[in-house]
Amino acid sequence: MSSELADRLEQASLRDGMTVTKEGKPCASMIEGVRMRELVLHTDDRGTVCEMFDPRWGWHPDPLVFSYFYTIRPGLIKGWAMHKTHEDRYCLLQGEMKVVLYDARPEASTFREIREIYLTEHRRQLLSIPIGVWHADQNVGSKDCLIVNFPTIQYDHANPDKYRLPLDTDLIPYKFNQLQGY
Repeated sequence: MSSELADRLEQASLRDGMTVTKEGKPCASMIEGVRMRELVLHTDDRGTVCEMFDPRWGWHPDPLVFSYFYTIRPGLIKGWAMHKTHEDRYCLLQGEMKVVLYDARPEASTFREIREIYLTEHRRQLLSIPIGVWHADQNVGSKDCLIVNFPTIQYDHANPDKYRLPLDTDLIPYKFNQLQGY
């Protein structure tokens, strides 16, 4: 490689910034009100067990009142969605998923901020998404994602608390590489 080409490549490149501390903690702050909790996988010769939700943990102040699961096929996206009266509380059981959050709450300290959170079956966590935070879920793995949601209210079939925007909206300053989904 010529030194001219090497110089051009170096000048055009961007150096990675610090994303985690030496202790492994993320450098980026979280969207205000988002909670995460590590889940423990217990393994023995028969298989595994993972507790997904226990009010004794004090992880979330609202009780468990409803749950359901959903899937996302590889490469597809569900979102943008926002709720006005309830929080979503996710537990990813299978696959790898990117959750993109956009804080549209004017009163929040993280107003207009974007965060990407990666959930994986190899490090299970609970994730809560506050009222008023737009979110989109993208399967970034090679198999279906399986997600359990424990929303803070029961689903109202006659009056769903779900507001949607198209994935390519100009109202949220985030662009997905591929737009497959809704």
